[in-house]
Amino acid sequence: MEKMLPAQEAAKIYHTNYVRNARAIGVLWAVFTVCFAIITVVVFIQPYWIGDSVTTPQAGYFGLFHYCIGNPLTSELICKGSVLDFASIPSPAFRTALFFVGTSMLLIVGSIVCLSLFWFFSTGSVYKICAWMQLASAALMTMGCLIYPDGWDAPEVKRMCGERTDKYTLGNCTVRWAYILAIISILDALILSLLAFTLGNRQDQLLPDDFVVEIPGDAPAEKA
Repeated sequence: MEKMLPAQEAAKIYHTNYVRNARAIGVLWAVFTVCFAIITVVVFIQPYWIGDSVTTPQAGYFGLFHYCIGNPLTSELICKGSVLDFASIPSPAFRTALFFVGTSMLLIVGSIVCLSLFWFFSTGSVYKICAWMQLASAALMTMGCLIYPDGWDAPEVKRMCGERTDKYTLGNCTVRWAYILAIISILDALILSLLAFTLGNRQDQLLPDDFVVEIPGDAPAEKA
């Protein structure tokens, strides 16, 4: 058995460290992807995109499809709206935002399902598939967040927030945590997609491009 050359030892060490680090980063990426999927589900189902304040005529809150407005006589909240009944959603803009945010959520959940493809396809290809899905999710979530305020002129919103309420003008109401979380999730999706693209592009680059292994008696062999 021939003695391993120093250059080959360096190559083996580099390869081992690179693979170990790439796997560790990949695991973190997968964990954060799962966490991000949970966030998008919460953003989608929670009705706390906008809500009342101390100066609103009535109490209540609105989400993408579900909303509650207080009864002016009893102060009891009356809730309406269902994701399965578009007619119950008070504004066409809310319905459009629902579509974009819902599709964004499905893409992120789909990227988690794609993690199973690591068993069947090359690692770099799977990373890139997930990266494109996460990038598309960020774009769709952005569209949903931009379109949602276009529905603030709906009669139901004006009844809660006051007559000064109009498109992109919230009147006496305030933005709630689910809307803020949706905006933050856009940045999360962009970071995750960038990391997935980086992992995918560098997956096969286990050695430096200029690394050369020279074996006595043979011509220098570069890494393919």
